[in-house]
Amino acid sequence: MKNNITAFIDFFYPPFRKFIPIQTFRYLACGGSNTLLDIFVYFISYNFILHKQNFVWGPLVISPYIMAFIMSFTVSFPTGFFLMRNVVFHDSNLHGRVQLFRYFMLVIVCIFINYVSLKVLVENFHIYPTIAKIITTFIVVCFSYLTQRNYTFKVKQQS
Repeated sequence: MKNNITAFIDFFYPPFRKFIPIQTFRYLACGGSNTLLDIFVYFISYNFILHKQNFVWGPLVISPYIMAFIMSFTVSFPTGFFLMRNVVFHDSNLHGRVQLFRYFMLVIVCIFINYVSLKVLVENFHIYPTIAKIITTFIVVCFSYLTQRNYTFKVKQQS
């Protein structure tokens, strides 16, 4: 499957060859697709599954925009790791468990950024939740790319 995904993405690369490296193009394609999937699942969860209502689980009450984020995360986390590890940063020589741990730690930071950004944008600036999610996603994607390239899937220098 990873070879088919890579071949499909690389098919569209030639017009961009002069402007960006192949790894960046693959990141944009994989990350962009995963981001669209995340926003789509968020939108469906918020509007049609949660019906814009609080999610109540025993004594715990979670606002609908945060619960929609949790729901979309359960889809985008495994999909994102698969694409980043196998399509974008496939040349990393770090062990898979190290990559997964680092990816998980990065995701924890991204969850924090998402949570804080959504809370501030929705509750303080009264921005519609889906628009707030798109703004938040842009911030998180930039941070995530730099972290993944330089830490999570870093290529160790052979000595």
